[in-house]
Amino acid sequence: MIDDDRPSIHLTARSGWINDPLSLTWHDGSYHVFFQYVPEQTSWAPSCHWGHATSTDLRTWTEQPVALVPGEGDDGIWSGSLVIDGDRATIFYTSIQTPDFSIGQIRTATPTASDWTTWTKGDVVAVPPEDIDVRVYRDPFVFRDRDRWRMLVGANIDGTTAAALSYSSLDLQSWQYDGVAAQRNTSLTEPVWTGKLWECPQVFTIDGVDVLITSVWNDDELHYVAYGLGEWRDGVFEVERWGRLTWGDSYYAPSFYRDSDGRPGLVFWLREIRDHAGDTWTGAMSVPHVLTLDGDELVARPHPDVVSGDGVNTHTAFDRIDLTSDGRADIINWDPDLGQLVVTRDEEPILTINRTGDDLHIAAATGAGGTVPAGDGVVEILLDGPVLEVSTRAGLFAAPLRAPVAVTR
Repeated sequence: MIDDDRPSIHLTARSGWINDPLSLTWHDGSYHVFFQYVPEQTSWAPSCHWGHATSTDLRTWTEQPVALVPGEGDDGIWSGSLVIDGDRATIFYTSIQTPDFSIGQIRTATPTASDWTTWTKGDVVAVPPEDIDVRVYRDPFVFRDRDRWRMLVGANIDGTTAAALSYSSLDLQSWQYDGVAAQRNTSLTEPVWTGKLWECPQVFTIDGVDVLITSVWNDDELHYVAYGLGEWRDGVFEVERWGRLTWGDSYYAPSFYRDSDGRPGLVFWLREIRDHAGDTWTGAMSVPHVLTLDGDELVARPHPDVVSGDGVNTHTAFDRIDLTSDGRADIINWDPDLGQLVVTRDEEPILTINRTGDDLHIAAATGAGGTVPAGDGVVEILLDGPVLEVSTRAGLFAAPLRAPVAVTR
């Protein structure tokens, strides 16, 4: 029996609140993903846990025991990343204490089971530097950089500047602060405004080009995902071009990963997805996306294993799509030159997309909607129960296909 309330290929919690996905990783024949989790309530709270789920195909997810819980000096286990060094995995997370949880500390955890179902907390390995006025400090991202490990931490400096702070280590245990990796004042708006704080800053390389991903935060409002293309060298990122990756209010806080074939990608938090009554679960993970560069544009498309998977219906080049009520996941490849696309379920229109000039105007029957640049070429539309995801060459758009929940994070 299909659960009409839940998406079928998007990860949701059995109950409770989820937000940021964390470190989708291929390990021992399965994908593991962690995520911010608040059990037993459907609104955000600072007492976040690290939830854990696994999949062999990126479409069917099995929830595992919670990996990390508050306690032992942590009032909340906030976002971070996981790395593997040889046969050793290490989680780096933001340890926060209430009531002032703007300034976190970076702490580690290591697995006590080979399937990563149990973890032991370690030491605090990084705190804010004392020589600059750090107002916010969180979200460590650790990665290998030639002969050493690097860590970026999202920060706000002086209340006016978004930054990623840079650290280095030879052994994942002793960390040295190296300075500001990148920064941008909130007054700069062209070509993309990037706010007062970069949440979840991450650096990676695609086809020889270095990429900086940031989630744009400003005065407790979550905005969108921006990126910088440029050069990473010796702990400093010189941005040559800024761009915007997501549109609408749903996509936020992506986590970088490489799949089992080494392809680079992102998986996002979908902010406005919930059960119908709004009292069981809130939040979902996007389908994993694969990243490519098209000239000076970062392009994200649904992972091919998601699009081609069994149980996913594929439609191409129609101007009207009719979905049965039990067709939970549908991929629509649409030529925007057709002008308009209407999607119905049980003979009722649930989604209309119109092209006007260079933009797609998206309207769901619930009232959710917005505009995304059309780009060039095919638009990919993924419908999965209450979830809509739209991918174009110029960006991503997501929205709920039922009335959105009020989001307090």
